[in-house]
Amino acid sequence: MKKVVNAGIGGRPFILEEDAFSKLESYLSSFKSKINMGSQEKEVMDDLEMRIADLFEEKLGSGSEVVTLQMVEEIISRLGMPDGSSPFENGGDTSSSASASAESKGPRKFYRDPDDRVIGGVCSGLAQYLNIDVVLVRILFVVFTLIGGAGIWVYIILWIVAPRAMTAAQKCEMRGWPVTAENIRKASQSQYRK
Repeated sequence: MKKVVNAGIGGRPFILEEDAFSKLESYLSSFKSKINMGSQEKEVMDDLEMRIADLFEEKLGSGSEVVTLQMVEEIISRLGMPDGSSPFENGGDTSSSASASAESKGPRKFYRDPDDRVIGGVCSGLAQYLNIDVVLVRILFVVFTLIGGAGIWVYIILWIVAPRAMTAAQKCEMRGWPVTAENIRKASQSQYRK
């Protein structure tokens, strides 16, 4: 019989096995020590916890009610560390998974980009989604507006329909990056460079 711990992760309650809780706690403290982002550190840690909570809910949807050590290890290896190093002390089997995942591209989701916006972030979000230059998208909207006014109506509709990329995880999805710890850190840093 294993002991369980009630824990709040990403603002949501979970029941974890005691060894799974200690593994997750050591991962989060190790992640925090390697992040080195100063004032943005809390926001990145909050985004990471919310992503972990999302992954726990995906796993628990399969009928299990307790988060096991195996689930925690799988999620930790999936997320990786912010510097691309192995999240396991013994050098486990994921030594370069985070750095390799930063290079791979996944499916993109359409969001408005608040970091590179002129009005509402529709053009920059569309450029990220289509993987083209934002200047080209802006020029097309201006041309369609001058030709018949359709550009402004399309822009307004997209502004209303498309959600704004608020979290680092959403910014990763917008760019087609896998939502890993390293990519969450990159997305958070890109927000504050401008």
